[in-house]
Amino acid sequence: MVLIYSHITSPRLQYICSFLFKELMGVDFSITIDSEEFRNHEGVKINYSDADIHPAHGVNAFSIQGNSLLFDEIIIRQEIICFNVDGFKAFFRTHNSDFPFDIFAASFYLLTRYEEYLPHEKDMYGRYAHENSLAFKEGFLNLPLVNIWVKEFIKRLKKKFSMFNVQLPIFNFEPTYDIDIAYSCKHKGLLRNIGGFIKSPSSERIKVLAGSANDPFDSYEWLHQLHQRYNLQPLYFFLVPEKNGRYDKNILPHKDAMWKLVKQHTGKYSIGLHPSWQSGDDASLLKKEKQQLQAMTAHGRDALSGLNDSTITRSRQHYIRFDLPNSYNKLIEAGFTDDYSMGYGSINGFRASVASSFNWYNLEEEEETTLRIHPFCFMDANAYYEQKQDTAKTMEELMHYLSACKEVNGTFTSIWHNNFLGTAKEFEGWRELYEQIIVQAQL
Repeated sequence: MVLIYSHITSPRLQYICSFLFKELMGVDFSITIDSEEFRNHEGVKINYSDADIHPAHGVNAFSIQGNSLLFDEIIIRQEIICFNVDGFKAFFRTHNSDFPFDIFAASFYLLTRYEEYLPHEKDMYGRYAHENSLAFKEGFLNLPLVNIWVKEFIKRLKKKFSMFNVQLPIFNFEPTYDIDIAYSCKHKGLLRNIGGFIKSPSSERIKVLAGSANDPFDSYEWLHQLHQRYNLQPLYFFLVPEKNGRYDKNILPHKDAMWKLVKQHTGKYSIGLHPSWQSGDDASLLKKEKQQLQAMTAHGRDALSGLNDSTITRSRQHYIRFDLPNSYNKLIEAGFTDDYSMGYGSINGFRASVASSFNWYNLEEEEETTLRIHPFCFMDANAYYEQKQDTAKTMEELMHYLSACKEVNGTFTSIWHNNFLGTAKEFEGWRELYEQIIVQAQL
């Protein structure tokens, strides 16, 4: 067990130590304010204070000069000055310490998205703009920096305490899909198809509607075969709004085609809700959409496997539209336990600078919650629409994120859309790209 001495303890310190030690290192820890207990401890010990505590026996404690962030009870702008440590960025520099920066406070700052609670400019969709983030400004958005820090932290602790053993997690690949435009032409009704044809005349649309060609966004059977071939357990998020809107354009959930689509995935794969854009403005819609999808999955489970539990507990926000802490509070209130929205809808990278899931810490309430956050680092729409990359450049990007996650024993979570993996000409080559990265993930 690791014993940590601090002049006082706090919910913030308890939270970050639990994540770093228990979750990323697989070791137990305890925090003490008793200097005598700390002095007499014979195992691994970390002095997180300015106090000079000489050991009763054995080696001196590993020392880290603590930043005040973990003992504050307010949210205020922090002075962040980045510097390089062994080839990576760090901040909250320490002096006369065994580690060059306060890894506890710096990790807490990034993990909690502290900067998103401060006044900031929104992007065109009303979201926290990635350009505001420290990670983007300092050039480490493409790295799971917290995991990298932990690896270096372990090395230095082992140098001082040879008996220090850790149990690192194993690398995990987590494929996820957002189904927000289920079909290009099929099941959209006469008026929407006429409007689509006038906007973009296409013989393909006529063939699809006549039944002589497959819908170009229908990649579901191809994906199912892919999952079986590579033994994957993906997660599907379905958009099921009460009505269509500017940003909510899926087939409405009361239509048989949508029920059938959800039904064919239920029982085979995990299902989550893709809360509509409209639900971000009206919280009551979130619960209605959750109930709607639960009804649809219950129908599917009854038909496919006889299971009765149709509770939907996973979510990912449509357009990655969320703000802290309001959006997460609404998810908790609606009964969600896991959210997969931690990333940007405007650029790929590690929004929370971590490649591991973690419990959300509510800074306004100063408490750790039970809402589990599953960050993603890649989304096809970001690469294509925002970063304007071709498949070759996107493969390079995917390989970087995959390697970065493997190197730190993290989880590589990607977001794909059915339309990118279908047969539409504009996305030619993307389904082949996807299979290539799956092969690489299993090496």
